[in-house]
Amino acid sequence: MTKMDDPPLPERDDAPPLLRAVMHALGGDWEAAHALAQDDMTAAGAWVHGWLHRIEGDLANAAYWYRRAGRPAATGPTDDEGREIAAFLRANGAGY
Repeated sequence: MTKMDDPPLPERDDAPPLLRAVMHALGGDWEAAHALAQDDMTAAGAWVHGWLHRIEGDLANAAYWYRRAGRPAATGPTDDEGREIAAFLRANGAGY
């Protein structure tokens, strides 16, 4: 699900929890992703959490988490945002 120019994501077991959450969600396992994200109280964790609730269709809950993350609620395709989050986590070491 990543674009050809994106570096490959690490194996799920080797990735930090937030990155694993993103990989699970991009792979269709929302429950596993949410279980990982809900325990992270950082701004990056709130962003992942908001994105997950957007995928779920719970936009009010998503808006709350986006506010906690200090980010505007996204409106584009959720897969695109997931790739953006993964790139951010890789670049910033969030969750490592």
